[in-house]
Amino acid sequence: MAAVAAQQQRQPHVVMATFPAQGHMNPSVHFSIQLVLLGCRVTLLTTVSGRLLITKSNILLPPGLSVVTFSDGYDVAGQGTPFDCLVYSPLLTWAVDVGRDLDLPTTLLWIQPATVMDIYYYLFNGYGELFEKCKDPSFSMDLRGLDSVSFTSNDLPSFAIHPNQYPLLINGVKQQLQVLTRDGTKSKVLVNTFDELEIEAMKANVELDMIGVGPLIPSCFWEPRDNNNAQVISKKQREELAKGLVSSNRPFFWGIRKDESVEEEEERIEMVRWREEMETKAESVGGKIVEWCSQVEVLPHEAVGCFVTHCGWNSTLESICLGVPLVAFPQFSDQTTNAKMVEAVWKIGVRVVVPDQKPETGEVAVVVEGDEIRRCLDLVMGEGQVREQVRTNANKWKQLARDALREGGSSHSNIKAFVDQIIGKRL
Repeated sequence: MAAVAAQQQRQPHVVMATFPAQGHMNPSVHFSIQLVLLGCRVTLLTTVSGRLLITKSNILLPPGLSVVTFSDGYDVAGQGTPFDCLVYSPLLTWAVDVGRDLDLPTTLLWIQPATVMDIYYYLFNGYGELFEKCKDPSFSMDLRGLDSVSFTSNDLPSFAIHPNQYPLLINGVKQQLQVLTRDGTKSKVLVNTFDELEIEAMKANVELDMIGVGPLIPSCFWEPRDNNNAQVISKKQREELAKGLVSSNRPFFWGIRKDESVEEEEERIEMVRWREEMETKAESVGGKIVEWCSQVEVLPHEAVGCFVTHCGWNSTLESICLGVPLVAFPQFSDQTTNAKMVEAVWKIGVRVVVPDQKPETGEVAVVVEGDEIRRCLDLVMGEGQVREQVRTNANKWKQLARDALREGGSSHSNIKAFVDQIIGKRL
């Protein structure tokens, strides 16, 4: 009896294993904070480089959240506080085997929308032929349980529609799904979304128990020098984006790194020259170019009329939570699916129309022209019906997102139930 009483009084202890990349670290850190707020002790497990990202950040880690790197070999079992659960982010499927060997429950924290998880699941479970047909841009595909939307090749994750281009990544996703379904049981998946936003997608997959625990934001806690974003647009696309912004004749705020990963000295000089010219043009319409900014500090400002974004899931969630309409400019991965949902389902923005693509590779044959970018800006910020619709919907989703994380909200309740389950399993 004394041992049982001690177990009941002991603080739940979760180990969070996360891949050392910005898109993984962000939701993992903020989910850890949510667990701490609900009384858990959390140890964030990452590589040495992942540790450096956190230690150089501005975010304040609360008491109860500690960071341990792989090389430490840290073991707290001897201190009387063994791990009760292992939460891991995508691509770290080895964590499941570690948990099994140690008789430790494991749970995936999916950092993309539930809709994308459904798409990947169907790709490897009976819908392969449909995905092949979908390589024809004119073909539209319906997926079971996702009744409110149909998908073309432009709407599917690039890894799914052109797997040969991304063999390592698509194989990682396939392995992840195999791990989740190999035991024949319904695996629990924590998703960085909230029930109200993706109610269909959360229930569409009968093989997975998807649970909304988001939105897990903010994402910008790196110092400017550490803002290592993998998205770099081409020189031509940068010029067309600039053309669209300036020709819209509206003030804009553009975060663009000075180097843009330029390696050749000649290109670096050209980039500096272009930037100086662009800064002059920006000033003519009240615009401003900066090397870096805290996205979550800029977006809430009353002067922001819309957000031109590549539609990475973290950025999309931030916009939803802050009620900012979007001009969706997806590049690859889940961004195309996110952009589809932004325009067609949630109706909080407009997506740029991508020119004809090469069917064999999916590569954009020509860049999105400045006139198309201006068209989207005029729709979202003009005086027409589209502007009113996206603003009304943006405000609606903003309120629902905030309600989800309030005490008693869907995500707050889901996280609390997860913690209660951890406590129950250890008794």
